[in-house]
Amino acid sequence: MLTKQKKLILSNAQRDQMRRAGKANGELMDFIRPHVKAGVTTNEIDRLVHDWTYDRGYKAATLGYHKYPKSCCTSVNEVICHGIPDDYELQDGDIVNVDITTIVDGWHGDQSETFIIGETTEERRAVVQCAFDCMHMAIDALTPGCRVATIGETVVPEAHRRGFTVVREYVGHGLGRQFHLDPSIPHFPNRQSRIDRLFPGMCFTVEPMINAGSRYTKSDKVDGWTVRTKDGRPSAQFEHSVLMTEDGPEILTLTKDGPQKGHRF
Repeated sequence: MLTKQKKLILSNAQRDQMRRAGKANGELMDFIRPHVKAGVTTNEIDRLVHDWTYDRGYKAATLGYHKYPKSCCTSVNEVICHGIPDDYELQDGDIVNVDITTIVDGWHGDQSETFIIGETTEERRAVVQCAFDCMHMAIDALTPGCRVATIGETVVPEAHRRGFTVVREYVGHGLGRQFHLDPSIPHFPNRQSRIDRLFPGMCFTVEPMINAGSRYTKSDKVDGWTVRTKDGRPSAQFEHSVLMTEDGPEILTLTKDGPQKGHRF
């Protein structure tokens, strides 16, 4: 889904536009937060996202994107990413990733969180904790001009240390006036990520997807979107939009009410 083009270096004015988009997206996440609970359907979450977004004159980036039918993604338990909201009613013990992307005056804010519904299993809680910690560890490791591989070199050893695996087929991406831009941001080190660098003025997502079991995935051939773990074990993800500045990484999609760095689930 990446648009192949010269990597986007943002001017100061454009950086402020991205800050506005990220701030709005974080406010949306806080708005839906109290509604992500047992007894609520994922369709209801999508409706809340849609109405909040369009009532403010913004746009939901996912709605109609490559024919995707909803205003957010809701990925429950063994679903890794791109879960389509439907009539499924969240149950005690579920984990659900809600992925939202808001377009504000043409600029994209993109983030996701995995929510724990009620009391869950130790495995599900641990994989959620790992995904959250890996995201923040990767962001903290970044410096102006560093290699993209710094992210994967941080995430993979930490996930493996905890007995988990890192999804390779789905990655982070550059962000700006378009949803998916270069550079690709894999959460494992590869040849290209050892070449690409993150210079001041570049905006991108850090969004590790951590599996409790095998790293391998399977795509739903019916809906064309939903991606599940191949072994049916749970998966978790957290995502922030990040702007690289001359002083280091700046998270654009912070929330006031959500888990902050160092949080224990």
